[in-house]
Amino acid sequence: MTSFNAFLNRCRRRLVRSLLFRIVFGERSGGKLLPHTRISPAAHLEAEDKLVMGDHVYIGPFNYLEASGGITLGEGVQITSHCAIVTHSSHRSARLMGEGFVRWPAAGFGERPGWIAGPVEIGAYSFIGPHSLIEANTRLGRGTLVCAGSFVRGEFPDFVILEGRPARVVGDSRRADERLLERFPELRPLYDAWAGPVT
Repeated sequence: MTSFNAFLNRCRRRLVRSLLFRIVFGERSGGKLLPHTRISPAAHLEAEDKLVMGDHVYIGPFNYLEASGGITLGEGVQITSHCAIVTHSSHRSARLMGEGFVRWPAAGFGERPGWIAGPVEIGAYSFIGPHSLIEANTRLGRGTLVCAGSFVRGEFPDFVILEGRPARVVGDSRRADERLLERFPELRPLYDAWAGPVT
């Protein structure tokens, strides 16, 4: 059923793209309707049935999400543009095996030598800046900010700011949020509802 829903979502996005080239609200994930989630018709999703999303997710134009190993996007995740999220990497296997790479017998032999695969999880209200790469076996905590052009691999706690190639922790997103909350104190209950009080 989930692969059929993924097929219907792809058809709907293609139709909207051909008619309007616009992002529309409303997607389905895991059998649930996500009325505030938007995926650009210019985004490319592979193995969409293994992409699990919360509501209020935004996947902008010219992104590539390869979800064969499973991608989980928490509520409110924003993936800007020209980003890649991949759950496997085959370049080491291809170099090791040459033309034997495509003939490797899967049954009884396991993964190809050098093959890397694993899920990606991005926590609620995280932001992925343009031209970033999120690699297999990565877990980003909630409230994470990935700066533009970063290459991310590994596990990171909540509220980190990541930057670089490879990405490293350069700050805490709550500090910037706190400055804004001082200017707009009426937003504190909304922020605390998902993030908890800043300590």
